[in-house]
Amino acid sequence: MNDWSHRAPTAGRTRRLLLAAWLAVACAPSFAAGNGGLVVSAAVLSNNNCRFSIGTNPALNFPAIDPSSTTAAVATTTTSFKCGGSSSTVSYAIKAGDGLYSSAPGARQMRHGTVVTEFLAYSVSMSPSSGVAAKNAVVTVTITGTVAPSAFQGAIAGTYTDTVALTVTP
Repeated sequence: MNDWSHRAPTAGRTRRLLLAAWLAVACAPSFAAGNGGLVVSAAVLSNNNCRFSIGTNPALNFPAIDPSSTTAAVATTTTSFKCGGSSSTVSYAIKAGDGLYSSAPGARQMRHGTVVTEFLAYSVSMSPSSGVAAKNAVVTVTITGTVAPSAFQGAIAGTYTDTVALTVTP
């Protein structure tokens, strides 16, 4: 079974639903003489898709953080994906989830490796986070993580980690 096999039933099911709706309107009895109007609309689903490159599982590794520093700790990495489908170009958007230990939506935190009640807040940004790519062209995204001094100045020593899901959609 290939990756594209799940699309055919959706398109077929959509066509059947549109045909059934058309038949229901076309075969409905007319109750009054004269002229009338019919509004016709259809939603066409995209056959495009985007996928991360196989084996791409980026790691965002911060350098050792000095708690007396007044400068933010910054780390970068890259990942790549490509989009395919029926269009020659594909509009895409890439998003980062909140991670395993977020305290609220958008409030990412890494958890201490041994003191599981200790957390270190951080942010993630991606460039580009959206755009238009040619069909089957590889798009490289730079991911930047930042830990503000206010987050690490009171942190206890040790290793902090988190896992964040990345999603790319056409």
